[in-house]
Order: sequence, then structure tokens, then C-alpha cells
Amino acid sequence: MRVDDAVPDVLGGDWVQRTLHLRPDAQGDAVATLVHRRGAGEDAARPAVLYVHGFVDYFFQTHVADALADRGYDLYALDLRDYGRSIRAGREPNDTRSLAVYAEEIDAAVRLVRAEHDRVVLLGHSTGGLIAALWAHHRRGRGLVDAVVLNSPWLDLRGSLVERTVLTWALDHVVGRVAPRLVVSHLGEHYGRALHADGGGEWSYDLAWKPYAGFPVRAGFVRAIRRGHAEVARGLDVDVPVLVLASDASGPDDRWHDGLLTTDSVLDPADMRRLAPRLGADVTYEEVGGGAHDLALSPLPARTRYLDEVVGWLDVTLARGPAAAAPPGGTQGRARR
Repeated sequence: MRVDDAVPDVLGGDWVQRTLHLRPDAQGDAVATLVHRRGAGEDAARPAVLYVHGFVDYFFQTHVADALADRGYDLYALDLRDYGRSIRAGREPNDTRSLAVYAEEIDAAVRLVRAEHDRVVLLGHSTGGLIAALWAHHRRGRGLVDAVVLNSPWLDLRGSLVERTVLTWALDHVVGRVAPRLVVSHLGEHYGRALHADGGGEWSYDLAWKPYAGFPVRAGFVRAIRRGHAEVARGLDVDVPVLVLASDASGPDDRWHDGLLTTDSVLDPADMRRLAPRLGADVTYEEVGGGAHDLALSPLPARTRYLDEVVGWLDVTLARGPAAAAPPGGTQGRARR
């Protein structure tokens, strides 16, 4: 794989990006983008955290990098193919037919980061959390990462029983197979508007890469997601410690309401709590009271609580080392408010 030299990133300052040239896929030439601050990796003893974003998303959360850096961690972020910095003309943004395709860029990013750090943690948000969990399961036994952190991971479909069963069957066996490009849904724009500074939120980001209403949701994408959910439901075997964090409450996703940023108004935390024990033998679940779907973008004090939980858990987990991992069947499931 060809990796371009680091060039200044859109975040400015000392942020740089490296383009990873991937194998051509069904849409043609593909790239991913690895983002980090200059100087990351100068001290191999500092653990690295590799961040994987969610759907209709990309890395812009520099305050997370600041919080980690203050506690001795270097953050790297991966914009997957067709997301954010990796969007290219002639390719469908944010679309895929198989979540397994992302293993190529995660493998490459982990390899690059591991060359500069003794310990590497994989941090995934929402769809990126599902992708990270599946990647860690299929890469178990190789010692590629030392821990996995999941921020509101998309472990199941939020919806009615019909949507979870009949609709899933139809997308898997009929529509998603024969008409994968068929648009079957669009995201609600309310959560995105609540986050962005133009809508009164705290955050400024590129609306071309993270538009309020997202990108079209196609049948093939939903089929790929539901197949990933089915793997989780059957049970994964991630062989490193896993931390799952989620809001303490869900909110409606189809309208504007006062709790858009103090509840998860995209996914259902109950699904995350229910399925977290199926990720591996050593799983810790933490509730973050008043947290938004992206816990890192929650209002204070929930945002601080989330970051403190992540760093505190990493400090303990990485200090104890792999030999202290819980035995099979030793899944933890505590939830603190």
C-alpha cells in the first residue's frame, strides 16, 4: 500500500494528514486518510488511540485529542474510504456493501501507528463502533491492539419489531441484494442542527462532509449493517478489554426536542447495554448521564464525564496488561450514572 507523506490538515495548526491508497473496490480507486498532530509517536511509551468515526461523520473533535494528550495519550484518527477527507468524485459518499471492506484501512492505520507506539487502543463511535468491534473480533489473536473503546456503538437497529425482522429479511434477501443502490431512507436533520454552531450548537465542522440530513441511506448499506448486527447478536470474541459507553436515556429521532444533546436521539442505549456482554470476555459498560449520541460532543458536564471515564479506564486497563484480562465468561456489566 502506498502512503503519502504528511501534509497540513484542514484542522490547521500542527494537524497533518496522510492519504492511504487502498486497493480498488467496486467503486474504483479508494483512499482513506490518517490524521494526527505533528510529533505524535516521538515517544513510543505513550499509548496511541486510533479513532474511527460514525456514519455521516469524520474527525474534527480536537478537544478529545487535547484531553487525551494531557493524560499521556496520542490521538490518531482515520477517515474511512468515502467519508470526510476521503470522499472522492465519482464515488458514493458514506456507502458500502460490506463492513469487512474497512478492514483494509484499519489494518493499515494500526500498522502505521503500531510502528510508533508500544500500545494501541481502537476507539469507535456509532457505526465506527460496530466496525471496530467486528474488526477486533476478526483480528483476535494477533496482538494488534491492546484495548477497544466504543462510544455509543451501533449494535442493533433502532425501530419496531417489523423493521428489525420483516424489513431486515427483505433487505437482506431481496432488495439489498438485487437493488443495493436503492435509496431506502434519509437521516433526520435535527441532531446535526443541534450540534452545529449555525444551529445554536457548540461545534463547527464541514457541512459538506457532515450534512444535517446526511447522505442517502441505500439498501446495500442497510444490508451490510444488519449483517454486522447479526454477527454481534450471535456473539463476538474480542480478546482484549472492551469499554462500552452510552447515554443513560434515548430520545426521539424524528423531531426537534429539548433533549437532542442530553439523550441519545439517534440510537437506543438499551440495545448497547443488552448486547455489550456479547462482544467478548472482558467488557465494561458505563452510562454517561446527560450524554448525547456522540458522547464526545455532549454538553458539559457529561462531556467531561465521558472523557474522564475513557482515560481512567485506559489508565487501569493498560497498566494491568494482557495477562490480567478476564477469563471466558467473566464479562463485566456494571453501569454507573
